[in-house]
Amino acid sequence: MELDTSGWSGDGDFTRRLIEVLSVLPGVRLLKVEDAPASRADAGFSFISNELFVQFETVRRISRGRFLRIIPWNVLREEKVQSLAGLEEAFTSVPDVGPPDYSDDGMVQYLRAERIIPAYQTKAYKLIELVRLYEAGTIPRRDS
Repeated sequence: MELDTSGWSGDGDFTRRLIEVLSVLPGVRLLKVEDAPASRADAGFSFISNELFVQFETVRRISRGRFLRIIPWNVLREEKVQSLAGLEEAFTSVPDVGPPDYSDDGMVQYLRAERIIPAYQTKAYKLIELVRLYEAGTIPRRDS
């Protein structure tokens, strides 16, 4: 698997865990990790938002057909080895990851929150991590 983390700051333990799981799954060719613009921090919380773009390996298959039911032809088709639904099933079977909080045809989303108590301080803060997985090379999603 080819990994591109040039657009990622490295923040997010859960994002790191997803990258580890994706690196051993078959059918994943490329993974690009980026910081989302929604990330921000305040006195009582820290919100980390990361986006993962996954490109799957493809297999070429020859499909045979007939034009006007008379003329035979061969069509070369590329089929993906893996899909977002397959990733969702694989993530569900991993104990540290589990099922996503939200998923549809074009996205898988995880939202994790934990309370962090720094050493030698009494004031704790909440760390919220939002991770979204998209399939790279597809038509961008737009709100209707």
